[in-house]
Amino acid sequence: MLGFDFIEGDQPVTKRTAAKYKIDRRMGENIWGRPKSPVNRREYGPGQHGQRRKGKLSDFGTQLRAKQKLKGYYGDLTEKQFRRIYAEAERLKGDTGEQLIGLLERRLDAVVYRAKFVATVFAARQFVNHGHVTVNGQRVNIPSYRVKEGDVIEVRQKSKQLELVLVASQLPERDVPDYMEVDHNKMTATFVRTPGLGDVPYPVTMEPNLVVEFYAKN
Repeated sequence: MLGFDFIEGDQPVTKRTAAKYKIDRRMGENIWGRPKSPVNRREYGPGQHGQRRKGKLSDFGTQLRAKQKLKGYYGDLTEKQFRRIYAEAERLKGDTGEQLIGLLERRLDAVVYRAKFVATVFAARQFVNHGHVTVNGQRVNIPSYRVKEGDVIEVRQKSKQLELVLVASQLPERDVPDYMEVDHNKMTATFVRTPGLGDVPYPVTMEPNLVVEFYAKN
């Protein structure tokens, strides 16, 4: 059985929930736009020195923070995972920052999250890992699997009535973006097109251009 943090209502705080909130506190922003984020309740950072006035970040600090925020948003990817995706974005034609966003949004766990099949990015990764999702009728259990335009992602029949799925589809704090067509009655999602930065409904400002600057210098 899936023992996760899908519903952010009355459930106890799990390690995963704590990890998500830790990222929010570290960034000082509610990066997923969740109603229960601790950042909503206080204006200062974590720890005993959190209330000290924050100094202005250096260029390096600003670039690093932009990278950590984007990396954290997609389920706290490891540096190795994120660097690999970035290297691929760099090889593609066009703006590297835009390509980076497109590649991140094509991850299967990101698509499952965007489709509102589950409540969080972390839950999406576990949901895919546990084999609850098919792509074009084939079961795929790799969260980093890259979806193509026109692919149909579906919650497996035996999983469609799970409470976490039913609850997630009704969550009011976010909408399904227009680069996907989702049917919550059938629990299917078609990935229509690869989005650019301006298409993605981030609750906070993401700055992939600063990520590009970071890797150009480091």
